[in-house]
Amino acid sequence: MKTRILFLMLFVASYGFSQTVNDYNAVVIPMKYDFLKSDNQYRLQTITKMNLQKAGFQAFYTTEVMPAEFNDRCNLLYLDVKKENAFLVTKLYITFKDCYGTIIYQSAIGKSKEKEFGLAYSDALNEAFLSVYALQYKYNGTKAVSRSVVVPVVSAPVAVVPAVDVPVVNKEVNDLKNSENFSADLLYAQPTSYGYQLIDNAPKVVMKVYKTSNPASYMAAKGNVQGVLVSKDNQWFFEYYQGDKLISEKINVKF
Repeated sequence: MKTRILFLMLFVASYGFSQTVNDYNAVVIPMKYDFLKSDNQYRLQTITKMNLQKAGFQAFYTTEVMPAEFNDRCNLLYLDVKKENAFLVTKLYITFKDCYGTIIYQSAIGKSKEKEFGLAYSDALNEAFLSVYALQYKYNGTKAVSRSVVVPVVSAPVAVVPAVDVPVVNKEVNDLKNSENFSADLLYAQPTSYGYQLIDNAPKVVMKVYKTSNPASYMAAKGNVQGVLVSKDNQWFFEYYQGDKLISEKINVKF
């Protein structure tokens, strides 16, 4: 059951952000990850490139001479693989950054309980790539621009877009209070450049939600808690992970 829920959350996140990676025409792979001692140790760079190509990306090592069509470094994604410290388990996740170092996408964590390093690293890396496959990458021909987005991760660390708050308009809140459908826990969705900020009747910003390509789902941040805001049966739910437990919190919001 947990696996199905995890896949559902991963699908929602992946669907919402597939348009982001589609803006980049190739991926650059470093010859050594920080947790390795030498270039292409355990053939992890080779495994990385094979997986990227299988996922539809054009991929190049940093040591390769790239064709002229890839000369614009800001139209490329820069891949890295990170290792999380864990006892008796190898955990790896993949990041894609733009030319300014902003994380564009971060994968779910791949895990392995194999004891031999080479096998553990390759198994964990291949598992992490499952969430990259879910993006269904296809370059759209659009020149990439520098921007930050919410990182679509289920169990990995999450980074949220720095966003400037829109001043809360008291008149809008007062109008809402005077409406027939007003209730004390109702949040009002105020449009922003990145999506909406949800404000209460104080008024103060309670949550920020970020547009995806799916109008029924948003990436969301409520204080330091980050997850997704999804529509189910004409109701909205804020879903996030607390450790290994999926939390689904009903949100009363008026868009």
